[in-house]
Amino acid sequence: MFKGVQTMHLEPPGRKPRIKSTPSRLYAILSRMLFSGGASDRQTLVYEPTVKTSSLKRPIFLVTACVAFTSGFLIGVLLPMPMLQSRQSANISAAITKNISLPQNRTHRSSSDDSTIFASVSFVRQSLRSQPHAAPSTARSRVVDGVFWTHEAEQMLPRGFDEADADVWRRFLQTAEVAKLEEGCGRMQNRLITFHDGTRACCRYRQNTDQIQGELFSFYLGRILNINNLVPSSLAVVKTTNPLWRNVKSQVLTSQWMEERPIIMTKYMEDLRPANIPKHLQSENRRLHPTDIREDEDVLELVQWSDLIVFDYLTANLDRIVNNLYNLQWNPGMMEAPAHNLAKNNDGLLLFLDNESGLLHGYRLLEKYEAYHSVLLEALCVFRRSTVKMLESLREKKNIGSLLNENLFNLNDHEALPVLPEKSVKILNERIGKVLDQVSWCEKQYSEESNSVR
Repeated sequence: MFKGVQTMHLEPPGRKPRIKSTPSRLYAILSRMLFSGGASDRQTLVYEPTVKTSSLKRPIFLVTACVAFTSGFLIGVLLPMPMLQSRQSANISAAITKNISLPQNRTHRSSSDDSTIFASVSFVRQSLRSQPHAAPSTARSRVVDGVFWTHEAEQMLPRGFDEADADVWRRFLQTAEVAKLEEGCGRMQNRLITFHDGTRACCRYRQNTDQIQGELFSFYLGRILNINNLVPSSLAVVKTTNPLWRNVKSQVLTSQWMEERPIIMTKYMEDLRPANIPKHLQSENRRLHPTDIREDEDVLELVQWSDLIVFDYLTANLDRIVNNLYNLQWNPGMMEAPAHNLAKNNDGLLLFLDNESGLLHGYRLLEKYEAYHSVLLEALCVFRRSTVKMLESLREKKNIGSLLNENLFNLNDHEALPVLPEKSVKILNERIGKVLDQVSWCEKQYSEESNSVR
C-alpha cells in the first residue's frame, strides 16, 4: 500500500507540530499512540514495505480508529435524546394535572364537574399543540352576564301573560255567564267551567279560605314581580242569584258548593304537557350557576326556572319542587319525574300552576319544610335582572303588603276574602331579604364576571 520508506518526526513537548492538515495530524497522533511503545517523542517510525504484516497494520488501525470515532460521536449525540423526550413528557403531564384541579375528598361528583375536567384537559392539550381554543366564557357570554341572564337570553322567552292579560280576564268575568259546569281541573270539588262564548276556566273551590287567599295573592305577587308564567286568575263568589251562575244553579248544587263562598277562576289552557326538572337540579350536588350554563342547553327553559325557584321560595310553595324533594326519601327517582304542578305549552312557556299553599299555608309549615326551600335557593346563582331589581325596590320601600292588598281591593267581590295577614307580610319581607342575600353572595363568587352589572 505504501511505497518506499515514510518517516514522520514527532516534535518535542511545548512546540507546535508541523503537520498542517487535520487528517495528517490525526494520523500522527494515532501512530504515536499505537507504535511508540514508550519511546521518546523524537523517535523515528520506519515502515518497511517488504514486510506484509507491517504494511497492513497501518490501514487496519486507521479504519478501526474511524469506526471508533464515529461510534463514540453517535453515542454521545443520541444517548441523551430519550431522556430529554421523557422529561418533556413529564412536563406535559404535570401541566395537565395542574390545570385539571380535581376536587378533593368528595364522594359524589356531578356531571357538570366532569365536563369541567374534560374541558380543562382539552384546553391544556390544545395549548401545548399551539391550536386555537375558545374559552367557555365566550360561549356563555351570549346568555349570562355575571350572575344575570342577558337581554338576549330573556328575548327568547315566550310572551306569557302580563298585566294587560290579567285585566282583560277580570273584565271578562264581570259580564260573563256560565253555561256548563263539569268535573275536572284537579280535586273533587274543582270544576271545569264553560262560558256562553266558549271560553273555559278552571274553578278552584276550597273549604279553607287561606288556600283561596294563597292562590290569589301568589298570582298578585307574580304580577308585581313581572313574572309572566302565571295564568290569569281572579276572585269570584258563589251566588246562584248572580247572573254569572243563574244558568247553572242545579249544577252548582250538585257540586256541593256552598253559597257565598269565594272561589278562584283561572283561564283554562289547552295542549299542556308535563315539565321536567333540569339536570342541574336533579343530582345531590344540584346547582344552577353561570359556569354551569352551556351553549347547547335549553336556555329558554333555564331562564324560567330561575324565576320559578325565586317565586316558590318567596311564597314557600310546598306543592311543586319541594314535593319532589320531600318524596325522595321514598322514591329515589323523584327528581327525574315531571315537576308537580308545573306544565309547558307549545311555545315553551312554563306555567306555574296550583299556588294555593303560598304565603299562608306554606308559611305555617316552614319549620318542617324550610330546609327544602333553602336547598333550592342556595343552588341558584343566575337570575333575571328585572326580578332582582323589583325585589330590591320592595325591600327598600317595604310596601309589598300594601301592593298585594291593593290588587284585592280593585275587585268587585273583594269583601269576600280577607287581606293578607301582617304575619305573612313580615315573613314575605324576610324572604325577599334572603333572596337578595343569595344574589349578593353569588355576585361575590363571580365578581370577575359581574363587574359590568348595574
